[in-house]
Amino acid sequence: MLRPEKMCRVSVTGSKRVMEPVVEAVHDLDMLHVTEYDGSWDGFEPGDPVEGADEASDQLVTVRALESILDVEAEDAGPTRLVTDEALEEDLEAVRTTVTELDDRRDGLRDDLREVEDKISTMEPFVTLGIDLDLLRGYDTLAVSVGEGDADEIDAALENSDIDAYELFDGDDVVAVFARADDEELQDALVGATFSALVVPDGEGDPTEYLEELHHRKQQLESKLDTVAGELDELRLDYAGFLLAAEEKLSIEVQKSEAPLTFATTENAFIAEGWIPDAEYELFEQQVRAEVGEAIDIEKLEIAEYDDDGHVHSHEEVEGGGESDAADGPAADDTDDRPEKAVADGGHPTSASGLVTMGDSSPPVIQDNPGAAKPFEALVEVVNRPKYGEFDPTVLFFLTFPVFYGFMIGDLGYGLIYFVLGYGLYSKADGDVLKSLGGVAMWAGGFTMLFGVLYGEFFGLHQLGDIVWGGSPPIHKGLQPVYGEYALGWLLVSVLAGMAHLAVGWTLGFFKNLEHGLWDAITESGSWLLMLFGFWTWIFSDFPAGSKPAFIIGSEAVFNGHPFHLGFTGFSATVGMVALAVFVVGLVLIATADFAEFVEAVFLQVFVNGLSYTRLAAVLLAKAGMAFVVNLLFFGVYIVETGKGEEWHFGINHAPAHMLEQGTYHGHEVTGVMFPGLMHSGVAGVVGGLLVLVLGHALVLILGVTSAGLQAVRLEYVEFFGKFFEGGGKKYNPFGYERTYTTDD
Repeated sequence: MLRPEKMCRVSVTGSKRVMEPVVEAVHDLDMLHVTEYDGSWDGFEPGDPVEGADEASDQLVTVRALESILDVEAEDAGPTRLVTDEALEEDLEAVRTTVTELDDRRDGLRDDLREVEDKISTMEPFVTLGIDLDLLRGYDTLAVSVGEGDADEIDAALENSDIDAYELFDGDDVVAVFARADDEELQDALVGATFSALVVPDGEGDPTEYLEELHHRKQQLESKLDTVAGELDELRLDYAGFLLAAEEKLSIEVQKSEAPLTFATTENAFIAEGWIPDAEYELFEQQVRAEVGEAIDIEKLEIAEYDDDGHVHSHEEVEGGGESDAADGPAADDTDDRPEKAVADGGHPTSASGLVTMGDSSPPVIQDNPGAAKPFEALVEVVNRPKYGEFDPTVLFFLTFPVFYGFMIGDLGYGLIYFVLGYGLYSKADGDVLKSLGGVAMWAGGFTMLFGVLYGEFFGLHQLGDIVWGGSPPIHKGLQPVYGEYALGWLLVSVLAGMAHLAVGWTLGFFKNLEHGLWDAITESGSWLLMLFGFWTWIFSDFPAGSKPAFIIGSEAVFNGHPFHLGFTGFSATVGMVALAVFVVGLVLIATADFAEFVEAVFLQVFVNGLSYTRLAAVLLAKAGMAFVVNLLFFGVYIVETGKGEEWHFGINHAPAHMLEQGTYHGHEVTGVMFPGLMHSGVAGVVGGLLVLVLGHALVLILGVTSAGLQAVRLEYVEFFGKFFEGGGKKYNPFGYERTYTTDD
């Protein structure tokens, strides 16, 4: 689980005459992650595409263009179908001709419509002005300018100009200026006024008539456009299934025909190389041999384990490779050009294991996680895909993130909504990422419900505790004064959870650094573990005496019955001194490894990292407080005095004011009313209160994602991943195609 699936490098060698059936067999298996030949072998060149590749590529471009024109979606596909070459050739051309013709008509109509709309927008100001178009041009002694502006400003500007005679006509901010001057003089006079000139459109007479004609023309074009759109939609319904199937068929053909580009080839032979899951090797060999026969040589070159830099760290060599049947088979004369010959020539690159390699030696990564943890792979990949040789944190993310989230929200009602929303996203979403987020939400909602039962809360109400636990839930959030000691307790629990989380991270880092040697592991990761446990053990000790808060050590410590009955009163002063010495040892070790990390350690990074987890308790109290306020406003709250402090009770069955008058509640004195509650304030109060109740809890629900969710993710990414995880792995992309719209039967 913490490591990706083990991969093995495979080589397939054979005569060029069997290259196409090999490609077919390998493609059908959808198993081999092909390594692209890098051109470094003497006497070998990258292969050429199979004949017909260009034609298939052109057809694929055509099909995708038609799908775009018709807005074809996956749900339009219909049943799977068999698409023959003949049907593809004939039907595709017929569809292309019809669709292209309609698309050209649609484009032409759209251009005409845009032109008419531009003319309408140009004509509308002149309709507002109300002057015939032929009266706005064609004068010998008058200059005319029409535009949008302020008539008073224009009048003032002309009054102060050298123009001695002018006339203004305006209507709704459209102004026509007639002046006894030339055009240049008029424009100069209008410079200081708010005026934006308009071009007088062609035509004579009333502009209203022109506008009516334009609107009629627009309606005609829109009607024709709707007709063409309807015809295209009918074509989409008729041919969507065919186009999707044709795209899939052509994609497969192009993929197969271009496969030789990644092979190393000579005049007579080819070599293909790649990675498959080691557990699938026997199936791969059997299936390919069953399809092609004995004219090929399939070899398992190695079972690889790689370090974080992608280099071979250790490997299992396979003696003699696979069976060399090709040497004795019909193609023996065609396969004399072997990579071994290239090695002998001295021009062939080798991996660290001494094996012949075709190109990039790093294997792809297949994350090997149980089904329940699969949704969390998407959250890990937000940072990066794990490298082949490093730990995959997905399972640890799965084990901690929902717990952190559920602890912070801890409410059966909110958790139920999170779970239902997550299930809806998981079951309905199309994309893998959205499905994964739905799965994460389901797990987070489940733990939120679990903690909600333990806290005895349902949308912030405490009646669940009365029903399930008889009024005494096993744990409390610590919001009320009577349970205030829990608030301090959760701070310490958060720190301890952080210590465990950090310790796991640095322990994984220790094993990761073992690849570079024991000393590196001790100085780079072991040092941090020593500092972590040394410093925090000192914090929980009585050294120096009386220097630690009472809730940490002593008879009043939260782990000594206030509120957790563990009997822990703190470590002795001797243990504290030893722990401090252990911290110093860790500090010295880190100084020998990395000065920058030494500076971080000097500034008590292990202390800061631990305190970072107190955000768990902080968000817990913040969300509990928000839910409490929402319920307070609607139900109201009365205060009951107990021997351990004040208890707050919502006025669900009884109004708070009534309980104050009654004087007691279950034998305890009712001492005050925090808020009477809108629920008990008449009809208007109930209506307004319900709005507050619904919107308030919706806000708490949303903020639960943005606060609890983000804080939990931050602890994973920043505090945890940084201790051991780097990422940068290569995605496993096998040569093959998962058919959706076609069948090859």
